[in-house]
Amino acid sequence: MNSAAFGTTLVVAPHPDDEVLGAGGTMSKLSAAGNDVFVAIVTEGKPPAFSAAMVAKVQAECRRSLELLGVKETVWLGFPAAALSEIAHSTLNAALGELIARLRPQTLIIPFLGDMHLDHQLIFASCLVAARPHQPQYPTLILAYETLSETNWNAPYLTPSFVPNVFVDIEDHLERKLEAMRCYASQIRDAPHERSIDSLRALATLRGATVLRRAAEAFVLVRCVC
Repeated sequence: MNSAAFGTTLVVAPHPDDEVLGAGGTMSKLSAAGNDVFVAIVTEGKPPAFSAAMVAKVQAECRRSLELLGVKETVWLGFPAAALSEIAHSTLNAALGELIARLRPQTLIIPFLGDMHLDHQLIFASCLVAARPHQPQYPTLILAYETLSETNWNAPYLTPSFVPNVFVDIEDHLERKLEAMRCYASQIRDAPHERSIDSLRALATLRGATVLRRAAEAFVLVRCVC
């Protein structure tokens, strides 16, 4: 799938760094090709679980990271992290719907339904509501990405498994992705933790080898209208 097929692209991240883990190489590739790439960070930490200083630090890391990837605009929706289940589903639907109506993305890249984190699951469902094809303009391509330390830690055979059927060659953008992830110094861990630079590189190598490429990001196709 070439960059032209993506057009204007909106990547939806439940929490800062999910977007880089799942689609950082693809974002770098698309922005380098001249595509407009937008990112929506749906939640932010709220006290008492997260201090204002912690939130400010992660948001600063996010801004540096997405600048490296050439993201045109980052939208902060400000819903409470790890507490989306306490928000009316219609409220989240409306916020994402308004964003899609404003940006008019051709492509929507979203978290995977089978991720362990409930925030990811709820955002997947709300994105599909917001992108329903009954409106004059809607995203014609929807892809779900995998998130290390979420997608692989679900319950095998009990929750949907991530079986990718779309691969984006990121050989020329892997180092930029890893550099962007290093910006999230507060979030990365040492190997063999899944949320480590070594694990990210290994996953990209594995996904690439699956389709005879040196590095790739993998997605599940949710919808394609062409």
